[in-house]
Amino acid sequence: MKLYSDPFAPNPRRVLWLMAEKGIDDIQVVRTETMKAEHRAPAYLAKAGLPLVPALELDDGTVISESIAICRYLESLHPEPNLFGRDPLETAVIEMWTRRAELLFATPLMLAVRNSLPALATLGPQSPERAASEGRIIETYLPLFERRLGDSPFLGADRLTMADIVAAASVGFGRLIRFEFPGDCPNLRRWWDVMRERPGAKSGR
Repeated sequence: MKLYSDPFAPNPRRVLWLMAEKGIDDIQVVRTETMKAEHRAPAYLAKAGLPLVPALELDDGTVISESIAICRYLESLHPEPNLFGRDPLETAVIEMWTRRAELLFATPLMLAVRNSLPALATLGPQSPERAASEGRIIETYLPLFERRLGDSPFLGADRLTMADIVAAASVGFGRLIRFEFPGDCPNLRRWWDVMRERPGAKSGR
C-alpha cells in the first residue's frame, strides 16, 4: 500500500499518528507536498479524484481518501490498540467526541491557520475576518473539551482514541500561528502534555 501524505498538513498527520500508535510500518509513504501543488498534479488527481491529501492506494489500485475513512480501514486491518471502540456504546461515544473534535476544534483551527499564516497565501485568497471568526468558534467550545478532560484522561475514552488524534494533529498545526491553550484550561494543557509525548506526535516529521 501507498499513503500519499504531506506531514505539514494536519489531516495526513492523523493517519501518520494512527500508524505510529499501531506500529504500522509496511505502508510506503509518498510525500505529496501541497505547497508545491503536487496534490493537484494530473497523475495524483487521477488516483484520488480530488486535490486533497491524504489518500491510501491499495495493492489492487483502489484508492481511499478522507483521513477518518483511511484510519477506519487501517483499524480493521490492525485492531489493536483499539482506537475506535470496543463495544457499541464505547464506539458511539468515541464517534461523538471525534466529530466534536473535528467540527468544533480541528476544522476551525485549521481554517484560522489557513487564513492568517502568510506562507499559506500561495494556496489561495486569505481572509483575516474568517480567521478571527474561526478563532471565536474555538474560544466558544474550548470549555466543552476542558470539562470533558476534567472527567476523563482522554477525549473519547479512558485511553487514547481517534478523537484525541484528530484534536492533537491540529494543535501541532495551530502552533504555526502560536496557538496555545489558555491558562484557564488546565485539563487541556495536561492532555496536550501527554499527547505530545505519544509515539504519533513525532510521526511524519
